[in-house]
Amino acid sequence: MSVKNNKKNKSYRSAPKSGGRSGARIKQSAKPQKPAEKSPKPVKKAAKPKKPQSGEASEYSQIIQWYPGHMTKTRRRMEKDIKLVDAVAEIIDARIPISSRNPDIARLTDGKPRIVLLNKCDMADPRATDRWVTYLTKENVRAIPVDCKSGRGVNRFVPVLTELLAPRIESYKAKGMANPSMRVMIVGIPNVGKSTFINRVAGKTKAVSADRPGVTRGNQWFTVSKGFEMLDTPGVLWPKFDDRTVGEHLAFTGAIKSDVMDTELLAIRLLELLCPLRPAEFIERYKLTDDELSLPGHELLSVIARRRGMLISGGEPDTERAAYALLDEFRDAKLGKITLENP
Repeated sequence: MSVKNNKKNKSYRSAPKSGGRSGARIKQSAKPQKPAEKSPKPVKKAAKPKKPQSGEASEYSQIIQWYPGHMTKTRRRMEKDIKLVDAVAEIIDARIPISSRNPDIARLTDGKPRIVLLNKCDMADPRATDRWVTYLTKENVRAIPVDCKSGRGVNRFVPVLTELLAPRIESYKAKGMANPSMRVMIVGIPNVGKSTFINRVAGKTKAVSADRPGVTRGNQWFTVSKGFEMLDTPGVLWPKFDDRTVGEHLAFTGAIKSDVMDTELLAIRLLELLCPLRPAEFIERYKLTDDELSLPGHELLSVIARRRGMLISGGEPDTERAAYALLDEFRDAKLGKITLENP
């Protein structure tokens, strides 16, 4: 099966490689094929690609780069505003704790007390989340698993923050400030749940939130509890994903807009990662057999399309439609509680 070009990406693929605000581009890891030379001998069929082992590069890997212009402005603003806050709360995705931690944030917030909130823990493997909490604690970072949508774990935030800032609060009181107001900056990548978290802590809708990246555009201050203020900042990604796995993981979870990637290639890569993990809900949802789980990703995507009745004229599988469905169901945790990264 040859992978079809995503219709949404046709205009994008013909665009210049640079310029504009988004600066987005995609590079496939497969090497371009040389034109076939004329020969009287019949051309042999290309061998089917081998199924990659976990962590290996794939023929269908993409190097995804996405850095809208407003993020440069946000990073510079953070460098100024970090001087105004007493602590930093970094929200990461519990399914991809490594890929969802912007390395720039650790540098920008160096020296400030930090809390890491592992959001969307309801979609992640709980055993893996426990391991991440232990790992982060050893790094001298307070870690709290939360689910901002349901509110699970959010009530722990203010008590932990109060404990973390106790020395600073006492220092202010010693200087004659009876009720010092502590300020905390909320940081994280796009679509990780910063605004939803603030609304949960505040108890009412104060910050604009949506299930897509790029909603928060400017810094906003909110009073969320007696003696505490929060600074909500736009999501910040970094200019280049040197590790293609990082870009793919962010794309799987929806942190990167879908118009900067080939959706079918991305779905194939997700299948290559899910099959070795064998989540029970994933297998049951698509009624997959052991033999089918051993198929290369592009063949398995065709199987899923046929099983779902997603066909085009001539009875061929509509792999583009199946790819969108697969990614949506992964993002909605319909394929199981899955963590793609371990400490």
